[in-house]
Amino acid sequence: MANDFRFQDGVAVITGAASGIGTGLARKALSLNMRVVLADIQAEALNAFAKTLTGEVLAVPTDVSDPAAVEALAQRAWDTYGGVDLLFNNAGVMATGFIWEIEPERWQRSFGVNVFGILNGIRSFVPRMLKAGTPAHIVNTSSIGGFLPSPMMAPYSTTKFAVVGLTESLHGEMQILQAPIGVSLLAPGPVKTGIFDDPFGATVPPAAQQLVDILRTMLATQGLTPDEFAERVFTGINRGEFWLIPQPESLDALLRQRVENILAGRNPELPQL
Repeated sequence: MANDFRFQDGVAVITGAASGIGTGLARKALSLNMRVVLADIQAEALNAFAKTLTGEVLAVPTDVSDPAAVEALAQRAWDTYGGVDLLFNNAGVMATGFIWEIEPERWQRSFGVNVFGILNGIRSFVPRMLKAGTPAHIVNTSSIGGFLPSPMMAPYSTTKFAVVGLTESLHGEMQILQAPIGVSLLAPGPVKTGIFDDPFGATVPPAAQQLVDILRTMLATQGLTPDEFAERVFTGINRGEFWLIPQPESLDALLRQRVENILAGRNPELPQL
């Protein structure tokens, strides 16, 4: 792909860039000679990561849940580079526990980052991309959890389901406008990230702790590295794929069973981990 990526030498913006999937996306973009704008709420971690990279990098500490902050991020990218070719709305957070015990603040943070973070990215970047009228691409990060709901992870499941709907709607709207802007829905399976580093609030039910322990082990033993994952993501973007599902083995059989259950009117089943 090094010689034929369609946005090679362009500009990429990546939110949630200071850790996990965002780091792999940044390194891959830089390997394609892209100029990269890194955004994350964790300013210290963001700047430390930027210093490890080789290439043209701009680090912009950003709270994606704040519309003004994302607008400032977009303006900074345009002021610095004159445009954006590839936008990764990637920032995400996790909250676990029983639905009724998860604090309102953690519910609000989940929606603020996982849903409104992407919406804010769309609102600030899409009008500029449309005005530019040049080919561009937007990737919104959901999860296989955006297709397969899980108990004890309701804020994550709910928000990631919302991202699927939001992204399909955006794709349709770009088609209506016949805009040169591609759209992709990214649904990661297990990736070695810190998504489960801080999933608890004031209350930690034993069932939630058990689930998180299982998922942490799954990530460690079965997960792709962020760099392995990014390689598959960029391949899908280059092919113009809407459904970026780099680990179909984590989704296909379970999603098929879920759809069959819905069509047959069967009650939901507990996921088998």
